[in-house]
Amino acid sequence: MIELVLAAEESARLQARLIGGDTERCAIIYATQVSRADGTTRLLTREVQFAEDADYTRRGHLEAELKPEVVAWAAKRAKRENLALVFVHSHPGSDPPFFSSLDSRGEKHLEEFLLKRHPAFAHAAMVVSAGGLRARRLGTEKEIRVISIGSNREVLFDPVLPEPVALEQFDRQIRAFGKAGQEALQRLRVAIVGLGGTGSLISHQLVHLGVRDFILIDPDIVEVTNLNRVANATLSDIGGLKVEVAARYIRNFSKEASVKCVKGDIMMVRTARELLNADLIFACTDSHGSRSILQQVSYQYLIPCIDMGVIITVDKGRISHTYGRVQLLAPGLACLTCGDLLDPNEVRRDMLSEFERQADPYIQGVREPAPAVMSLNGTVSSLAVTMFLAVTIGIPMKGRHLLYNAMLPSLRSARGEAKTDCYVCSRSGSYARGDGWPLFARES
Repeated sequence: MIELVLAAEESARLQARLIGGDTERCAIIYATQVSRADGTTRLLTREVQFAEDADYTRRGHLEAELKPEVVAWAAKRAKRENLALVFVHSHPGSDPPFFSSLDSRGEKHLEEFLLKRHPAFAHAAMVVSAGGLRARRLGTEKEIRVISIGSNREVLFDPVLPEPVALEQFDRQIRAFGKAGQEALQRLRVAIVGLGGTGSLISHQLVHLGVRDFILIDPDIVEVTNLNRVANATLSDIGGLKVEVAARYIRNFSKEASVKCVKGDIMMVRTARELLNADLIFACTDSHGSRSILQQVSYQYLIPCIDMGVIITVDKGRISHTYGRVQLLAPGLACLTCGDLLDPNEVRRDMLSEFERQADPYIQGVREPAPAVMSLNGTVSSLAVTMFLAVTIGIPMKGRHLLYNAMLPSLRSARGEAKTDCYVCSRSGSYARGDGWPLFARES
């Protein structure tokens, strides 16, 4: 399977610039190509270039042809920058688009040209109209999936038929968000990083909702002090892996569930790369270093990530503040760095090995364990899962950055501004670079 991923703003621009009027129009997408462990090839849109009037040899109601020198220039740039090409054109009218015989003949010439100039890449073609879109590998009949990611994760075109759902088991949910929504949940592969207080609760809720494909990542074992907050853990689990506690519950609940357990530190490159196989990530970690890596993976590989945290402040034996935060990291939305939510000194500390920390004169002392209460973790986890439903199947919840104050109590929506030169989420930074940039994580 090949999957083309666009930012929501890019999808909107394609519709605005190409659709409408009586003549066909063209655009060229430059995309980073990455591969998943399941064999899926993902094309991550880096840039969309729209054709100008002078770029066509001819253009009319039923045809649009780019000049050879325009195609040659695009191929030369793509080869130089190690990018795949997606050739996009529009069809007038409001009917769902289909590739015409004229389209197929034109693609064959493009395919032959690129096989000589820029082989070994999954170049593609896409046709759009007011009635939708279709996409396929260039010069073939092999259709590809198209996904838009922003405040929502929306599948714009999918040639794969959904698997049937167990209607009776999910009857009450289907009454809320429909059969199509339930099917969409069951097709997602969700990664949860950190299976402690919030992560264990999220895994529990997701399997009840119908998610059937999990990647669980955590290096830690269950200790007696974890039992007040790790969902489904018992005394007999002490000494066992946190990921296995969550996996046991998931498998007992659903015999169809697929669970990959990764006993590893997300600050290690080999562990972080496990996330590349996910459709969405839940960040349930409690360190600045781990969050810095998770957000880089999210923007660099265009995988939406829901980050969360709970803070309980105790002063003189009394709780003085209790806060929760849930934030979506996705194209068009500010990252944690833009929001000044990461401390560079803490990131540096987390990235060091234990030996390096002991040898560094600027790092002193050890971190004290933070207070944790299951009910507060549950509130924030539920907000995160509800946001997940809004992002993936469109339930009506607009907030993508939520701040919870348990003491007032209050829940409010915030919105940060993404910095145009951010090294994480901007196009001059790691955005959609895929394997072209290293992950700023530890190799060993």
